[in-house]
Amino acid sequence: MPPLAREVRPAPLARHVLNERGALEPIPADWDLLPPGDAALSRRIKADGPTLTVIEVKGRKRFSRGIWAPAERVRALRRDLALERADPAYQRRLDAGRARRAADEEIYAADFRGAVVQFLAFHPSYRTEAETLGTLIAAHATPVGSGTVARTERIPLPARAEAATIAWLRHQTTGYDSMAIPREKGRRREVRRLLAQRSVALLARYRSGQPIDRGQCPLHRALQADLPTRTIG
Repeated sequence: MPPLAREVRPAPLARHVLNERGALEPIPADWDLLPPGDAALSRRIKADGPTLTVIEVKGRKRFSRGIWAPAERVRALRRDLALERADPAYQRRLDAGRARRAADEEIYAADFRGAVVQFLAFHPSYRTEAETLGTLIAAHATPVGSGTVARTERIPLPARAEAATIAWLRHQTTGYDSMAIPREKGRRREVRRLLAQRSVALLARYRSGQPIDRGQCPLHRALQADLPTRTIG
């Protein structure tokens, strides 16, 4: 972030923010607030000069509440961008960019699905289950904005696939979502650890090829609606 592009927090007083030290700081009289929502204009405002980006933090989530910047600069850049967007060439560039990103996402989804199936390493007799599970996990985890571990580039793809698989199993096969977990520090993490062990043990049965009681197996029940219909003869 450029030195003049500062990040601040919302303040209870109008036209004030909480600065980096947590102190109230007034907004210059000739500045206006650019609401969030126009990413292109926001980038240009930040790159063009001093700004105050207001970020509200709720737990691990961060929400933009807008960007304070000189009013005349906001008006000028908004006007320039409107003229640019009126040019047919701009729309063509947008369409080309969207098509390129869509193709990239399709490739990533396929790669991620392959990584999940590789992590599952099911016995050949459960290949259909592995393929179906890989498809379901990839469909849930790979869309842009899903907020899942699959979108985290900080860790390698195989590790993302493993984490996404364990998370999917936790939600779909363990009853985790309906558990009443005490609000004690570390308690939820401990529950997740124990459920992960249960999921690993479940996967081991499919990897070994041992017979599965389909009526009792939580994974089979979770997959049942999506498994292809078996034919006889």
